[in-house]
Amino acid sequence: MLLVAIAWMYVMLMMALAEAFSTQGSVLGAVMTFVLYGVLPLSVVMYLMGTPMRRKARRRAEAAQDEQGRRDEAPPVTAPVGDVRPGSTADDPAAISAQPDDGGHPAAAPSVDTFVPERKEA
Repeated sequence: MLLVAIAWMYVMLMMALAEAFSTQGSVLGAVMTFVLYGVLPLSVVMYLMGTPMRRKARRRAEAAQDEQGRRDEAPPVTAPVGDVRPGSTADDPAAISAQPDDGGHPAAAPSVDTFVPERKEA
């Protein structure tokens, strides 16, 4: 997109120079040609073509701000009381117990849908 803009400005500059150095032209006509045929339309087109990029950048900035807000609101992660080895603190990562099923969560309850066989009485 930038290459097209540079090429358009080059063409408009050549038109303005041709207007300025022609026998029937003037410098004021050259300036008006450059501004009205070059700068003004190109600025409008570049603004319109850049709208999707500005929108994406704004959404990325809002998402980053929301993510930062969520991180600021989250409580600090601390180890449960039972997972810390005796004689050390919860802030020490090496102090946390390495037991295989010691995640600090309660055990899963059996599903209600499980079939429990019952014997017939004789």
